[in-house]
Amino acid sequence: MTRVEIYTKNWCPYCARAKQHLDSKGVSYEEIDVTNDSVRELEMINRSEKHTVPQIFIGGQHLGGSDELFVAENNGSLDWLLSENTKGKAA
Repeated sequence: MTRVEIYTKNWCPYCARAKQHLDSKGVSYEEIDVTNDSVRELEMINRSEKHTVPQIFIGGQHLGGSDELFVAENNGSLDWLLSENTKGKAA
């Protein structure tokens, strides 16, 4: 399965919306809550070059935030990213 990581804060409605969408698609993901974790938040900023949440990574590649998630869903690239990153990996 493709590794999906999502950096979140517990009060963020965009984070909740992104997680709800991934859940509705049956996508497993690792949630990294940076609400009170400045070290993990700095990690997120270094990886994404963004200061906002959520920040979503698929197969180690930065997708973006909630808006980018829904753009990818609407143009069909989200399913492609999720499946492309599983090619050549054992199930």
